[in-house]
Amino acid sequence: MDVLYGVHPVAEALKAGRRRFDHVLVAAERHDDRLASLVAHCKQLGVRVRQEAREHLTQLAGTAAHQGVVAVVRPKELLTIEDLFEAPDAGQGRLLLALDGVEDPQNLGALLRVADGAGVDGVIVTERRSAPLSPVAVKASAGAVEHLRVARVVNLVRALEELKERNIWVIGLDERGETDYDRFDLTGNCVLVLGREGAGLHELVKRTCDHLLRIPMSGGVSSLNVSTAGAVVLYEAARQRRAKAWGVVGDGGPGASKKKQKGLGS
Repeated sequence: MDVLYGVHPVAEALKAGRRRFDHVLVAAERHDDRLASLVAHCKQLGVRVRQEAREHLTQLAGTAAHQGVVAVVRPKELLTIEDLFEAPDAGQGRLLLALDGVEDPQNLGALLRVADGAGVDGVIVTERRSAPLSPVAVKASAGAVEHLRVARVVNLVRALEELKERNIWVIGLDERGETDYDRFDLTGNCVLVLGREGAGLHELVKRTCDHLLRIPMSGGVSSLNVSTAGAVVLYEAARQRRAKAWGVVGDGGPGASKKKQKGLGS
């Protein structure tokens, strides 16, 4: 069984309905409307709720940052690459996110929160050398992970090659990339690949990418934190997709038409 803690993660797991709850513990010392609403939702869904001392919740969660709510649930079911294509196409290109060895659970959670907000159709994580979907990551995502389709793969390069076979463009983010992210058409079928904290993309993953994009930096630091960089590019992709849906000309930036001639989004 897994443990979820925090008001948002537990509430979002209840709302998504994809987890099987065993029971929810709430701190006997906490009395407020948010907690009352969560308890009412639990009872509506037939989830058992018990009051316990805050110290017991801290021991179970492994942290005092549980906000007086801890849930014991079945682990989140992770998907395969094939599963990501079962969802119906929404009428525009698919946008996927692949993580190449992101090891910090806070960064993982932040990226999952961004992915959900930007309308990502699926997230790909690796089985080894990456942060698991731990309670820390779930908490950092503010429960967004409960609404995402997450696939776990053994070999990321092999998975990216499979995506290519399905006409998905593989777009890596690298500080030495040849094109600024906002001058590239991100409206077609594509997967954005983000690398490890500090080290970036593995060399073989980098060579597998069809294009490498960069975020121009004006200061003395050469790159952004991976979760911040992911937010910048994913929301640019979301902006372009909204503009394309609204029929706005020039949605992909000055280099968009040039990239479309190469086939992206065609």
